[in-house]
Amino acid sequence: MRIFKTWLVLCFLIYSVLAPSFAAEVPQSFTFSGSGYGHGIGMSQFGARGQALEGKSAIEILEYYYTGVTVEPVDDSQNMRVNIGHLLTSVSMKTDTSNGVLQLFAGDVAGDLTAIPIKTLQAKDLLSFTLLGNAAFPSVKPVTGNVQALASGKLWTIRWSGTRYLTGVNGILSTKVGTAWTAYRYGEIQIKLVKASALGYRIEMTNTVRLHDEYLWGISEVPSSWPLAAMQAQAIASRTYALNRSGLIKTACDCDIYGSSKDQTFAGYSKEIERKYGKLWKAAVSTTSADDSTGYAVLYQSIPISAYYFSSSWGNSENAIDAWGTEIPYAHSVPDPWSLDVIANPRYAHWQRDLSQTTVSQIFSLPDVLSIRVGNKNASGSNSLVIATSSAGKTVQLTGSVFTLRSKLPSAYFDVVGAQIIAAPSISPTQLPSPTSTPVTTPTPSPTLTELRVRS
Repeated sequence: MRIFKTWLVLCFLIYSVLAPSFAAEVPQSFTFSGSGYGHGIGMSQFGARGQALEGKSAIEILEYYYTGVTVEPVDDSQNMRVNIGHLLTSVSMKTDTSNGVLQLFAGDVAGDLTAIPIKTLQAKDLLSFTLLGNAAFPSVKPVTGNVQALASGKLWTIRWSGTRYLTGVNGILSTKVGTAWTAYRYGEIQIKLVKASALGYRIEMTNTVRLHDEYLWGISEVPSSWPLAAMQAQAIASRTYALNRSGLIKTACDCDIYGSSKDQTFAGYSKEIERKYGKLWKAAVSTTSADDSTGYAVLYQSIPISAYYFSSSWGNSENAIDAWGTEIPYAHSVPDPWSLDVIANPRYAHWQRDLSQTTVSQIFSLPDVLSIRVGNKNASGSNSLVIATSSAGKTVQLTGSVFTLRSKLPSAYFDVVGAQIIAAPSISPTQLPSPTSTPVTTPTPSPTLTELRVRS
C-alpha cells in the first residue's frame, strides 16, 4: 500500500511539472500557404485567359479542359428560372425609367399575357414585400401620397414595360435586397414563400429569362475586359452548365438555377451596362450563338455536360474522383500553369491564411488541436487528407475538399507552414474576400462564327 501511494504521488508530481508546459504548446493559430481559388475541377478561368492570350480559340480551350468532349450548337431557347433572392425576409423593387410601368399580379401567371394585374405602378413607385409569419405583405409607396397596403399572400408575379411579357418603353427594374440594388432589363419576376428547414417560411425571388441571350448576357463570372476567346469559352461553359440544370426545379429556391456562386453568378442588366466593357461581354456571348434559338455547348456523348469551372489552381486542374470521390469522365487533371502567373492572378497565384485554434478545433470536432499535417497529396498537388491531432493524442482526418469547405480556404492546394505558439486568446479566422480579377486587356472585335471553331 505504501509503495502504491508513493507511486501515485510520483505520477502527480510528474503530471504537475509536465502538464502546464504541454498545454502551452497548443498553438493559438495555424498558417496555411497555397495557390488557386475554387474546387479545381473542369475549366480554369485564368487558364482560359492565358491560353486566349497565346492565340487559342474558345473551342480549343474548352476541349483542353474537358476531356473527350465536342463543342456543338444545341437548342437553348428555353426559359430559365433564376433565383435572384434566397431566404429573404423582405425585398423591394421599382422602375426609374421615365414612362415605365410595373405590374403586380396575384399568383402564378407565368407566360399568361392575358392576366389582369392587381396593381399598376408608375416610375419611381416602390413595391415592397415583408415577411410576417407564414405570409408576405406587399405594399406600395407612391412617389406622392401615403403607403398603400395590399392583401397578404404567398405568391405574386411582377412584370415591367419593354420586356417579352409587357409592351411599352424599355424599362429597367431595380430590386433591393438588404442595402444592395441590382438592375434587370429582361424577364418576369416571381415572389414566392417557401418553407425552409429550421427557419420557417422565407421569400424566394426568381427571374424567368431566356437562356439563349437574356440569361447569358447577365452572367458575371469573368471580367468583360478579358481576351475575347476567354469570354467566349466562359459563355459556352455557362450555357452548358445551365442546359444541364434546365427543367429540374429545386424546391428550396423555386428555381432551375441559383443566380449566385451556388451555381453561376447572375448580375442581370448590371453586367451588360458595366462602364466601358459591358458591351464587350454581350458581344462575346452573341458570337457563341449559331442562330436565334441555338448556341454552342460542350457535349459528352451528345449530352450537355455539367460544365464545372473555377478561378485558378496550383498548376494542375483536379480529377473529380480525387476531390469528390465520383468519377466524371470529362473532368480529369490537366496542366494549368497559367494560374501561377502572379501578374495576371496576384491574389491567388499564391496566398497565405491564418486560422485560429478555435476555428480549427471546431472544423475537426476536437477540444483542441495540437498539430495539423497533410496525409496525402493527389496527383494534381491538392490535398487528399488533412489530419489533426489533439493535445490528448486523439486523431481526426478529413478529406482535402471537406477541410477546404469547412475552413473557407481559397482552395485545397495548400501546405501547413507552421503555427503561432503564444498564450494570447484565440483570434477570429481571416475573412476571405470574394474572387475578383483585375482587367488586363481589351478584347479584339467580335469574330465571325466560324472563328470559334478549332483552327487546324
